[in-house]
Amino acid sequence: MTSTHTILAQLSAVFDGDPWYGSPLWSIVRDLSAERAANRPIGAAHSPWEIVRHITAWNQEVTRRLELMVCHEPELGDWPPVPDTSRDAWQHALSDLCESYARLRERIAELNPAVLSHRIGEERDRPAGTGVSVEEMLFGIIHHNVYHSGQIAVLAKGSV
Repeated sequence: MTSTHTILAQLSAVFDGDPWYGSPLWSIVRDLSAERAANRPIGAAHSPWEIVRHITAWNQEVTRRLELMVCHEPELGDWPPVPDTSRDAWQHALSDLCESYARLRERIAELNPAVLSHRIGEERDRPAGTGVSVEEMLFGIIHHNVYHSGQIAVLAKGSV
């Protein structure tokens, strides 16, 4: 398997596949109600909904970085607010999440494997995810999404 195939397989497993560590993100969020998604069972911690929007924003930003090979902050912001906590708004947030994964997978599938060694950003900036190779960035977004999936799983259990 080439690196892009490995990256695609891991990204798919994390979202809606069969990851080694447990439940994929989609199985954690798909049945959450808007009320549970907006709940903050741990004080000032982000809600599952805020985390879903954060994951979506960063999936979109990594997709944009692959298209332009330029680093920016996510267009939605690092932690996009949740202005409306209705059922329809939650369904829209889930739709955006699915779309962000689909677009990211499409862009990775189109990558020339030689691009994987190219650097994204000149200097290392951990919060901005810059100064790393494209390959490191892609494994980074996978790790990012696993981390936040675990948070959502814990928060969702705490809001029962």
